[in-house]
Amino acid sequence: MITYKVQYGDTLYTIAHRFGICTQMLAMTNNIFWPHQIFEGKELLVPIPISNKALNFRNQRSEYDLENIKKIFSEEGTTAGGVFKFTFPRFDLMVRIGDTIIEPGLALTSWVAFNQLGNHSMLMGDLVLLQSEVGPVMSSLFENGIEVTALHNHLLYESPRIMYLHINGEGNPIKLAQSVRNALSLTTTPFKVKQQLPSQIDWSLIENILGHKGSHKGNVLQLSFPRATIISEDGHQLSPAMGISHGINFQSLGEKVATTGDFVLFADEVNPIASLLKKNNIAVTAIHNHMLTEIPRLFFMHFWAVDKSEYIAQTFKSVLDLAK
Repeated sequence: MITYKVQYGDTLYTIAHRFGICTQMLAMTNNIFWPHQIFEGKELLVPIPISNKALNFRNQRSEYDLENIKKIFSEEGTTAGGVFKFTFPRFDLMVRIGDTIIEPGLALTSWVAFNQLGNHSMLMGDLVLLQSEVGPVMSSLFENGIEVTALHNHLLYESPRIMYLHINGEGNPIKLAQSVRNALSLTTTPFKVKQQLPSQIDWSLIENILGHKGSHKGNVLQLSFPRATIISEDGHQLSPAMGISHGINFQSLGEKVATTGDFVLFADEVNPIASLLKKNNIAVTAIHNHMLTEIPRLFFMHFWAVDKSEYIAQTFKSVLDLAK
């Protein structure tokens, strides 16, 4: 028996699989009942049925895989809740909506995330592509066993046109990573991007209204709000870091901000929230799936607005109150 402190993005499922036990055993050991909610900072007792030698081997294997994935993608990536995530900002593109030049951190960053499942990994991701890049990238992914789960817009009226390709895969994490790298190499996506400097902009007004601190990069504020409901895909419980949190981004435009992102919604939430956004002059730019076999069924609602930060943040607070 060991003690584990819950990290941001953890779920009972990801913790259980990290230590090679079933979710129900972990829940019963800690007197946690359905819907199996846990919170960052909580200490859990983990009954480990495998030897320390076997556990050390598993941890060493995971570290070996991660180091090789870092080399494949030429970046360090980030870790949250046992999920390894790598991002690829498209600094090679100049995309406009009207007079607004969209920064990569606002809406033009590809990403892939790896979740360890015993002796293999699940990969999920979202690739930002020009229309001319979609065909070659999709062919490359298929040839290497990566599934395409969605292809669509996130924005409206942008120039040039940008498409978003959502992907899924299971297997050897190094092979999965190399397959994605090969596909992205068919685009002009830059690797070895220099780390952006922290934002010098005061985002406290928005963060205070939404009750959440975000990530500050250049002129962009990025916020993520995990849903409380447990989501699974192909029988695997998903960590919020696998792309199933509400994502809200802001880009400073002087006295105003541009905002885009997506809300993760159940079917009965789609129309009430779309109506609320429209009434407050926030455009709904897309409603669609990102995955194929998730339970419960999810719909991702993308949006766009340019307005005063306080007004937009108040509207988003109302949305988040409806979609917890």
